[in-house]
Amino acid sequence: MIENYLQVLEQSLHKKADILSLIQEINQKQEQILKEEGSAEDFDVTIDKKGKLIEELTKLDEGFETLYQHIKEQLSAGKEQYKNQIIKLQQLIIKVTEKSVAIQTQEARNNKLAKDYFTLGRKNLQRNRTASKAALDYYKNMNNSQVVQPQFMDKKK
Repeated sequence: MIENYLQVLEQSLHKKADILSLIQEINQKQEQILKEEGSAEDFDVTIDKKGKLIEELTKLDEGFETLYQHIKEQLSAGKEQYKNQIIKLQQLIIKVTEKSVAIQTQEARNNKLAKDYFTLGRKNLQRNRTASKAALDYYKNMNNSQVVQPQFMDKKK
């Protein structure tokens, strides 16, 4: 019975590792978008994909924790009997942890790139606004210069 639970835990860790790999790929796409000044829509799509994967990870974590709490005492009592499966689970946990750390590093790097990307976007927008305002002011000024004000005024009444 407990062997089945251990297999489910192992499958859960494999799924988690696969999802973390997908998140790493998405982070790489985000990095490319931010470095190459890709479109904001593409960046939003990657954020949506990553959000769904994170929700799935959360569900897997909750299920893993629930199942582990259910068999924790039985595992402690039969450590020698389930030694190979426990070692396999520990190796998978190490793999998942390493991927999580790598993702955190990617996220920090992408966060800095995103800040730089959006700062540059704001500067470009401000520069465009300034140029548009200058052009509009010039246009208004030139339109007003066409009107010839009276040169002489009759001051007699």
